[in-house]
Amino acid sequence: MKTVRLPDGTDVPALGQGTWMMAEDPQRRGDEIAALRAGIDLGMTLIDTAEMYADGESERLVGEAVAGRRDDVFLVSKAYPQNASRSGLPRACEASLERLSTDRLDLYLLHWRGRVPLAETVEAMGRLVDAGKILRWGVSNFDTDDMEELVATGGKACATDQILYNLTRRGPEHDLLPWLAARRIPVMAYSPIEQGRLVADDGLCSLASELGVTPAQVALAWLLARDGVIAIPKAGTVEHVRENLAAADLALSPKVTARLDAMSPPPSCPVPLAML
Repeated sequence: MKTVRLPDGTDVPALGQGTWMMAEDPQRRGDEIAALRAGIDLGMTLIDTAEMYADGESERLVGEAVAGRRDDVFLVSKAYPQNASRSGLPRACEASLERLSTDRLDLYLLHWRGRVPLAETVEAMGRLVDAGKILRWGVSNFDTDDMEELVATGGKACATDQILYNLTRRGPEHDLLPWLAARRIPVMAYSPIEQGRLVADDGLCSLASELGVTPAQVALAWLLARDGVIAIPKAGTVEHVRENLAAADLALSPKVTARLDAMSPPPSCPVPLAML
């Protein structure tokens, strides 16, 4: 498994597991837990969740999936922006830790920017690190100007920026990705298959058929080939997990990459960061 290095020198798998929209249907719970456990077995040990997902039930599902294997997992969760204050963030973190049945998070993210001053959130994150509740912190859905302000307000310890980034959402390539790369801050790409919509793209389907793989595998392989990018697709079944993992071994030739660029061109000017 390819790895990506965080600013503090920690290596994490470039292909992790997302959990957005998990734990919303009790009938799928068994399959979702089995999928997460299979992913861990296969080396996809980074698991991303959030207090927002299914109103905390996603965290509970993840906690059950990693029970007895906590030390094998790099656990990521995210806090609502309204909970990112000096007093609110510790409470939100404790609630997440309780739902996850763990004593610490490997990475804790501000889910998106809200009204709480960034300097206050940075201070609160630092205190959680000092208390051992989280090992490192980062942000999500921050554009270049947000990152510049974050660093200017004392946020140089930011470990990652989790953003919407995939074949059809290439806006970050113009300025955000170079800005982050210059500071050795990796990207976590959420919705790498555009919530499944990419698998219905005619051009991508045709190309995938020629290669003898699935459209999702092409889209994931395209992301995984990029330096400093961690992809976190969701998979609700063991079969889907194995399909995602196979993308890690798929090498796209320059010719194929050129065809993908023709289908979804890189940006020629700044594009506001998109969110889902």
